[in-house]
Amino acid sequence: MSIESVQEFLSEHGRGGAIRRTDGSSATVAEAAAAFGVEPARIAKTLSFRGDSPETCILVVMAGDARTDNAAFKARFGRKATMLKADEVEALTGHPVGGVCPFANPESATVFLDTSLKRFDTVFPAVGSADSAIELTPAELEVLSGASAWVTVSRLA
Repeated sequence: MSIESVQEFLSEHGRGGAIRRTDGSSATVAEAAAAFGVEPARIAKTLSFRGDSPETCILVVMAGDARTDNAAFKARFGRKATMLKADEVEALTGHPVGGVCPFANPESATVFLDTSLKRFDTVFPAVGSADSAIELTPAELEVLSGASAWVTVSRLA
């Protein structure tokens, strides 16, 4: 159901036809990079962190070669960077593990974009399934995701 809701959302914003699908998995950065023929750093992975309450989460979209900087995360969000457990991900994001994306999320999920993405002309976030992506500029990603802010909560590997 997740990819259908994202497809509908992107169609409403004139980008429904830009979704790319692969026959294999694109659930990891390495798989997505291979499937879509781009360097791993350009995969815009969406990480799911615990929010202020058990019913909320923080989604941070960062470059595929970036890692969470725990001190920067705590300084920005005032809390430890605690990833959601697999069984919580779909309930709080509306998307399955491997397909979590910054689009068509429920109100329980707040999206932030990490500045690690700004060094690329285009990036490839998932679109609600473990076999899909869309190519967007960082500016398009900002608009379509409805991101709350750009943050720097990563460090490059």
